[in-house]
Amino acid sequence: MNLISLLSQFPRAVLLIASLVPAFATAAFSGTNFRLSAQRNSASALFGGYNSDVAMGGKFWNRETSVRGDFSGPVVREARILALADPHDPDNIDLYTGNLPEGARLLAVGATAADFDVAEIKTLGAPNVLFVSHAAARGPLREILENFPTICWIHSRSAGVDFITSDCLARSSALLTNAKGMYSSTLAEYSMMACSYFAKDLPRLMRQKCDNVWQKYDVLELRGATFGVVGYGDIGRACAKLANAYGMKVVALRRNPAASMYDPYCDKIYGMNKLDELMAESDYILCAAPLTEATRGMVGKDAFSAVKEGAVIINVGRGPVIDEKALIMALGSGGRLKGAALDVTTIEPLPRDSLLWEMENVLLSPHNMDMTATFMKESTHFFLEENLPRFMRELDLYNPVDKTAGY
Repeated sequence: MNLISLLSQFPRAVLLIASLVPAFATAAFSGTNFRLSAQRNSASALFGGYNSDVAMGGKFWNRETSVRGDFSGPVVREARILALADPHDPDNIDLYTGNLPEGARLLAVGATAADFDVAEIKTLGAPNVLFVSHAAARGPLREILENFPTICWIHSRSAGVDFITSDCLARSSALLTNAKGMYSSTLAEYSMMACSYFAKDLPRLMRQKCDNVWQKYDVLELRGATFGVVGYGDIGRACAKLANAYGMKVVALRRNPAASMYDPYCDKIYGMNKLDELMAESDYILCAAPLTEATRGMVGKDAFSAVKEGAVIINVGRGPVIDEKALIMALGSGGRLKGAALDVTTIEPLPRDSLLWEMENVLLSPHNMDMTATFMKESTHFFLEENLPRFMRELDLYNPVDKTAGY
């Protein structure tokens, strides 16, 4: 009798063992690091492949793999929405023009707190939903929460919420959700392009083309190189998926390493206190961490002192997570970095006098590597077509955010 036949005789035992695996992993894992065995691919089948975090917890949306919900059930509460947003934003047109699910009403739109007439809005009904898609939302959000204490759900059209976090928001009883899973695939494509940019020495190719020079030179393979991920959330995991397809070894850093125990795309998971180890063994380092007080400047002088000679760093998360002065030192003469690909910087737009403009080993993009023609409209549609119907049926919402942690 083979193993499958044997286990089929005791289905309850199989379920019991499977249910104990995550708890055992959490108890046995100290939070520093552990290596996954060659059995990780078969083990991951228990918990779902690419989107295992969603499959296990049902909490997070991913545009590649998640299935649209069936909302044929009855509406049990009305959604009365305020939109803290640019009233002329074309990507919110379906929200503004009343193309809303049954049971939802848009009460007002404004970019500042003064744009919301408290007395008038209250005559329309107590607002309970706040949609946020304005870059300067932190101050207005505080006032809106004070003026409308009936708001019980806040949704950010962006994946990052560092532009709205505050003590006031943390104290609020309102649930916060975001657009996690909407931008990951395009940033993953960029991360592989950035690796290839340095591995194949694209700057040299462009120089030779401009100078009409036909000269062969050696290039590097990505296959077999180590791809380190600082911040193994949805974006980091999407990048790891492609790196894995390229034949790269993936090591990752995250707050809760045990959550990735059976991840099919990651060879090693580190806790947050092992940044220097990840830097030391990675040929390419992707920074995809959210910006919080804990992550601000976390990739700094010490990390760059530990970094592998000739490594490349790629930042698609938030600029201030990397100490820019330490980065420039590491990229300069005598530094250990081969290059950097930066879609984000500490100050945006990048000041014209920044040394990063002058460095030939820096690939710069203006925070637009997830900026497809439809990316923001798709994010608004996620709010309208997925989370809003869930709210009105009192179902669990996708993408809850820890308001204190900031992600």
